[in-house]
Amino acid sequence: MQGISPRWLLRVLPWEEATGGAYRVNRRLTYTLGDGLLTCVNTGSEVSVIAAELRELPALRGVADEAVLAALANRFDQREYQRGDVLAEAGRETGEVLVLAHGKVSTIGTGEYGGETVLDVLADGQVVGERSLADPAAVWDVTVKAVTPCTVLALSRQAVAEVADAAPALRAHLDTVREQEPPAHNKQGEASIELASGHEGEIALPGTFADYETVPREYELAVAQTVLRVHSRVTDLYNQPMNQLDQQLRLTIEALRERQEADLVTNPDFGLLHNADLRQRIHTRTGPPTPDDLDELISRRRKTRYLLAHPRAIAAFGRECTRRGVYPEPAAIEGTAVAAWRGVPLLPCDKIPVSRTGTSSIIAMRTGADDQGVIGLRQTGIPDEYRPGLSVRFTGIDDRAILSYLVSAYYSAAVLVPDALGVLEHVEIGR
Repeated sequence: MQGISPRWLLRVLPWEEATGGAYRVNRRLTYTLGDGLLTCVNTGSEVSVIAAELRELPALRGVADEAVLAALANRFDQREYQRGDVLAEAGRETGEVLVLAHGKVSTIGTGEYGGETVLDVLADGQVVGERSLADPAAVWDVTVKAVTPCTVLALSRQAVAEVADAAPALRAHLDTVREQEPPAHNKQGEASIELASGHEGEIALPGTFADYETVPREYELAVAQTVLRVHSRVTDLYNQPMNQLDQQLRLTIEALRERQEADLVTNPDFGLLHNADLRQRIHTRTGPPTPDDLDELISRRRKTRYLLAHPRAIAAFGRECTRRGVYPEPAAIEGTAVAAWRGVPLLPCDKIPVSRTGTSSIIAMRTGADDQGVIGLRQTGIPDEYRPGLSVRFTGIDDRAILSYLVSAYYSAAVLVPDALGVLEHVEIGR
C-alpha cells in the first residue's frame, strides 16, 4: 500500500482520555484585545471588507448596529502598493486604519543603537493603525513598508467621524471606548492575579482570585468510519498462508489512520492549522523558510518540542541552510534520524497543504498535558475495541454471503493554552 506515510504527528502526540466523548479545557479568563483578522472579499479587482468583521477592531467591538458597520465598510478606500513603498511613517499622525487585504508588509522601528529594526511581518487580514479610531492624537510608532505588492483598504478618521455624526450610537460608543480603562491583564491578555512583593512591615495584602472563562471550550471526539466487506468464501478457503480478513483489516486501518492525521492537521473544528492563536501566526520575512524564521517561530513558546512541515517545505529550508553555509545536526526519534533545527526535530507531514501558488505552513508545538501543550484525544475501552480508540464491529452477513465489519476510529486534538501551538505561514517552497 503506497498510501502509508510515517504519520509522525500521531506518533509524537501524547494521548489523553476523553471520557464521555468530550474533553473540556478550562482556561484563565482572557480579555479580547482586538487582534483578530478582518476578512476581505473581491469582485474582480474591487476589494471590500465584510462589514460584520469590523467588530474585530478594538474600538468597534460591541457595535450591534449592522447598518453602521455597513456604512463604515463602504468608506474604505482601496489602494495598491509596490514592494518597497512606505504605507505609513513613524512619528506622523495616525489618520487612518489600514487593512491588509492582500500582500505582506513589515513594521520597522528604531533599534537600541539607532538603526532600523524589523519588528514584525504582517499579511492578509491584519490591521495597523486601529488606535486612531479611539484616540485622535495617536501617531504612528512604527514605519510600515511593503515587502510584496499589496492591496490595502484604508479607513480615514474623517470618514469615521462622518458616519458617527449620522449615528449618535456610534459616537457614544467611541466616546465610551476612549474614556474607559482596559481591565487589568498580563501581557498574554489574561485577567490579572493581584500580588504584593518586596514590602516590609504589616501592609494590607491585595485580595484576588483566578478568573476563568465563563464558557470553556469542549472538544468532542470526531469519528472516521467505513464498512469492510469480505466474501465468506474468501475467509473460508483462502486464509492460508495469510489470514485474508486480518490483511484487509490492516490496510483499512492504515487508511483510517491516514485520514485521522489529515483531520488533526486540517479539520476546521479541531485541526492544528485552524486552532493556532492569531498571535501565534507569523510570516516569513522574505518568502522561503530561513533559519531566522524558524528561530522566531521556536522562540514564541517555551519547550518547543516538535516542528511539522511538508517534505517540500523541509527541502526548501535545507536549501536556505545550504545557501548560508549552515548544516544543522539531525535529531533521533524512536531510533530514526530526522532533520532538526536548534535541537528541535523537524518532522515531515504530507498532510500540511501546499497551495497552488507554492506556499505552505510550518507548525511548531509544545506537547503534553503537564506542560500545557497540545494533546491528542481518544477514548479507550469502547465496545469491540481492536486498538486504542479504534473498534471493529461485526455487523452481519447479507443474502450474498458477504460479511460486513464496521471499522470506527474516534479522535480529536486540544490546544490547552494558546502559546502551545504556532504556525509559520506563507512559506514559499518553490523558489
